[in-house]
Amino acid sequence: MRTPSRTPDRALLRDAAAIAAAMVAVGASFGAITIAYGLPAWVPFLMSTAVFAGGAQFLAVGLIAAGNPLAAVLAGLLLNARHLPFGLAVSATVGPRLRDRLIGSHLMTDEVVAFTLAEQDPARRRRTYWLIGGTLFTSWNLGTALGVWLGGAAGDPASLGLDAAFPAGLIALILPSLRDRDTRVAALAGAAVAVALTPVLPAGLPVLCALLGLGAVFLPRRRAVPAQAGAAGLPGEAELPGEAELPGEAGLPGQAGRRVETEEASC
Repeated sequence: MRTPSRTPDRALLRDAAAIAAAMVAVGASFGAITIAYGLPAWVPFLMSTAVFAGGAQFLAVGLIAAGNPLAAVLAGLLLNARHLPFGLAVSATVGPRLRDRLIGSHLMTDEVVAFTLAEQDPARRRRTYWLIGGTLFTSWNLGTALGVWLGGAAGDPASLGLDAAFPAGLIALILPSLRDRDTRVAALAGAAVAVALTPVLPAGLPVLCALLGLGAVFLPRRRAVPAQAGAAGLPGEAELPGEAELPGEAGLPGQAGRRVETEEASC
């Protein structure tokens, strides 16, 4: 008989299997792209095992192949800075022991944190963290091995267009965030800066300069003028006290007051 306590575990296993399949595919593209760039086969294995950061690995491989290892390090640090708030969010889930914290921090990815924080029960959170983290780490390294093998067998992986997997993957990651206006403005401004500087700077530096696009968020915005403002007149043209017209007396502002004074003088 299926009990309520087992049902969430089965659903979690299904989710883990689905995301593991996707991770194998992305890891395979990483391994193949690394071979396409002409790097030794041990490089993707070392990075997938010791770094385990998909976006940072793609970015670092491209910059290293272009001859900018320092830019690769800086870009990787900036890209993975989001793990600082992630670590604070799952600190209690990972546990207080040093061994758990070291291993848990290495397994921490966007997907692992998302699955973990979706659980309410602390025990289930801990189980989810280690299950998803271990599954993704294993599938990522299996995918990397598959990509290295396929890349070597293909002869020239660049002819397969696998180098397009990295920019396509990054675009897919940022698309949901572009619904926010500030994020959209910063992304477009950063892209414009990177494209403009690509012809004049070494490879990799335009990507770092794209961070200047964040300044576009802090530019002053032009406020829209209310529609009724045009009918009411320019700001500051409000009537002064005593200038209101008497009932039934039309005319220019101020005429009503002069008429009242004339009538009082005649009395």
